[in-house]
Amino acid sequence: MASSPAKGSPPDKRRLILDAAVKVFARQGFNQCRVADIADEAGVAYGLVYHYFRSKDAVLDTLFLERWNIMVDVIGQVDRQEIAAREKLRSVAGFIVDSYRHDPELMKVIIVEVTRAANSFGRTHLPEIRRAYDRIAEIVEGGVRTGEFRDAVAPHFAAMAFYGAIEQVLTGWIFADDPIGDEEFDQAKDLIVETICGGLNG
Repeated sequence: MASSPAKGSPPDKRRLILDAAVKVFARQGFNQCRVADIADEAGVAYGLVYHYFRSKDAVLDTLFLERWNIMVDVIGQVDRQEIAAREKLRSVAGFIVDSYRHDPELMKVIIVEVTRAANSFGRTHLPEIRRAYDRIAEIVEGGVRTGEFRDAVAPHFAAMAFYGAIEQVLTGWIFADDPIGDEEFDQAKDLIVETICGGLNG
């Protein structure tokens, strides 16, 4: 989430537009909204959006890459820790689940409009999406090398299953009628890891 500007400093208009876009995309859907809707939500002139972004697609592109690159970096940081592979996967699951807990609208936009979207935008970002799978696969490979995981399951397949399980849980929350409680968030982290590691352990 963006930090608030210092007292007396001018607001960051670019950040204001991005935050407004999250709300509009989450509420209306990317395809149903217009640049004018983003401008209205941000309380800025229509032309100011185009001053910072060449198109509505560029706004979504920025939102996705900002969050996705953070996640990829976090996965790499976790993998460098001197802890068991299972605990690394638990940390990664925890980061993604907590990202949804703290910013559900942004995560809804990323999942519904990009990673699960059957459209050209999602296909365009396959290299970035695969980078996350590659990092998770490296964690699994490390677990295989140390004997923590068996080698019968290909690391990249395990990585896709791991992230897919997380994404499926988040999708269920996105479309749930009732609010998600803290206990359910915490349980999800454990259940996802235990489900995937159960198969890796054999």
